[in-house]
Amino acid sequence: MPLIRKPVTDTRAQGLPTVDVLRGLASADAEERWVAARAAPEVEGGADALVTALRTESDARVREAMLTSLARINSSASVEAILALLRSDDASVRSGALETLRVMGSAMREHLPRLLSDADSDVRLLSCEITRGLPGAEATRLLCDLLVRENQVNVCGAAIEVLAEVGQAEALPVLAQCETRFRDTPFLVFAIKMATDRILAQSTRHV
Repeated sequence: MPLIRKPVTDTRAQGLPTVDVLRGLASADAEERWVAARAAPEVEGGADALVTALRTESDARVREAMLTSLARINSSASVEAILALLRSDDASVRSGALETLRVMGSAMREHLPRLLSDADSDVRLLSCEITRGLPGAEATRLLCDLLVRENQVNVCGAAIEVLAEVGQAEALPVLAQCETRFRDTPFLVFAIKMATDRILAQSTRHV
């Protein structure tokens, strides 16, 4: 579900009074909630109202508008609200939250060490994907810290996949250790070899 889209040509959200935005976010009508969600970043109290509304929003189009507006606000509270969606039982909700977090930059980065240590392996797995947008050195450090303690094969696979794309040479010893630990898991051994080869090739180009 694409989240950060070009602005829709619709003037209804422009210049809405604060009271109308706050009332609209609580409306029973999905179209009113959508308009209010788009207008919320421009009014006082809009961020808090979006956070509250997002917890119970069931309409995919309205939820997308809320996520996009929270990404525009890019505050600590908006990040926390979206992080909570990573635990949703709805795969489309988790996917939408993940895509939004990936575009939130600096507001998101401080939360990643905690997410990569979360007790829920699904949260750890999704968080690996968020690191893809970080500078290579930072992503390498975070993912290596994860790999040295991670026992879930799928989480390791997600981390290794990202390292294959953005990892730096510092990851090579950790990948070697991971290969030893999971030597009886063929797909992971293969993924580690691919990641190692790509990192070595990148390192050679930059010598």
